[in-house]
Amino acid sequence: MAKRAVGNLLALAVLSYLSRRPMHPYELGRTLREHGDARSIKYTHGSLYMVVGQLARAGLIVEVGTSRQGQLPERTVYGLTDEGRRELADWLSELVEQPRHEYPGFVAALSLIGALRPDRVVELLRRRLDRLAEQRAEITALIEDTVAAGLPELFVVEEEYRLALLEAEVAFVERFAGRITDPETGWGREWARAHAAWDPDGGGQPD
Repeated sequence: MAKRAVGNLLALAVLSYLSRRPMHPYELGRTLREHGDARSIKYTHGSLYMVVGQLARAGLIVEVGTSRQGQLPERTVYGLTDEGRRELADWLSELVEQPRHEYPGFVAALSLIGALRPDRVVELLRRRLDRLAEQRAEITALIEDTVAAGLPELFVVEEEYRLALLEAEVAFVERFAGRITDPETGWGREWARAHAAWDPDGGGQPD
């Protein structure tokens, strides 16, 4: 992975939207909100202005003028430089082409799962399945509403990816719970004995 002058994914979004036309930071923020980018990229009003400043100092965007609406203060409009356009293409290409190792909390929890009783784990997994079902319904409705509004599915392709990940996670969680509870081959009995030996008081685990 190449080291970026500004590595925040919010910077990638700013470069992407400025590749369409010059904008001031307020317009960029409105565009991010209208496109639902908060579901993919963490940002605040303050972080957006900070990233715009970082991109400008790195020479990836440049001031191209100012604009004013009514009695509002004059706003600086930024455009993409040639270097910024190259950075955008290179960065996006890298993210699409190269799988990246990440450290999600659930994976960390799975690596340490033996610290919980198996019956507790099964209970938590079932709760997780309920939450995953809620998320799946939310994303499905978002996709259906977008398509019904006449917009191309390209505009929700990231939601289709989220949906695919959710479905894969649901399948994994169901399979994992089954491997614990299976009456013939399940891990639960041996796991419970081992856990009792490690922690005879149950570790104060919540009910």
